[in-house]
Amino acid sequence: MRVASNIFLVLLLVSGIGCRSEFEKIRTSGNAEKMLEEADRLYEKEEYRKAITLYEMVIPAFRGRAEAEDIAFSFAMANYLNGSFISSSHYFKSFSDTFTASPRREEAMYLSAYSNYRLSPRHQLDQESSQKAIDAFQLFVNTFPESERISDCNRYIDELRLKMEKKAFESGKLYYNTRNYSSAIQTLENLLKDFPESESAEEARYIIIRASLDWANNSIFARQEERYKKTIDRCDAYLKRHDDGSRKEEVIAYKTQSEQELNNIQNG
Repeated sequence: MRVASNIFLVLLLVSGIGCRSEFEKIRTSGNAEKMLEEADRLYEKEEYRKAITLYEMVIPAFRGRAEAEDIAFSFAMANYLNGSFISSSHYFKSFSDTFTASPRREEAMYLSAYSNYRLSPRHQLDQESSQKAIDAFQLFVNTFPESERISDCNRYIDELRLKMEKKAFESGKLYYNTRNYSSAIQTLENLLKDFPESESAEEARYIIIRASLDWANNSIFARQEERYKKTIDRCDAYLKRHDDGSRKEEVIAYKTQSEQELNNIQNG
């Protein structure tokens, strides 16, 4: 029984080596037509990683020929279906830039943007991929305004912007809590500039005021006058925009405190 099992394992090993050897034989053949045929076969069998290897090798050989468009699209799609979204985003964009008259250009531009969407991480992490996806979806909307994919693009853009907004707000709060007042102010003011209708706008302005006052209080004397004036301006901005805001009384108190400190400085 043990001998039979060993023979079976050997046969499996030999069979595996044979399959790999056949792929390697085609890969190293230098025959572009045969490699392309095998790449298409592997693609249909959903063996995308091997198909990607062969497509990448034959692209130069078919450049300028009728097959080039099909190869470029299949290569990008194989990367996408393989979950290689960094690569698929790049190659779909390259396809749309190269084959501008192709009927598959719309799909390529959309999948390039969607690949970046798939790369977008949770809001606590760096949002570079989110911004790339937003830019790509917006370009798609501008290029194909009548596309049936427009509603999906707008929905993804809203989702990504909300994620970036949340990231900015929490980053600003973290800077404030760690007493990095300058970074807290800059981050939250950028939030208000980029997302003026943010649901966190009132709280962001309140944290900016707190950071501004704390920064002034902890500054060297030569910088305090300027920073108390800034704090007063920020209090006025809050009171103008949030006349019935939940933090109104606190903001008025901070403004009064800043005015008193400023008066003391100006009067020696």
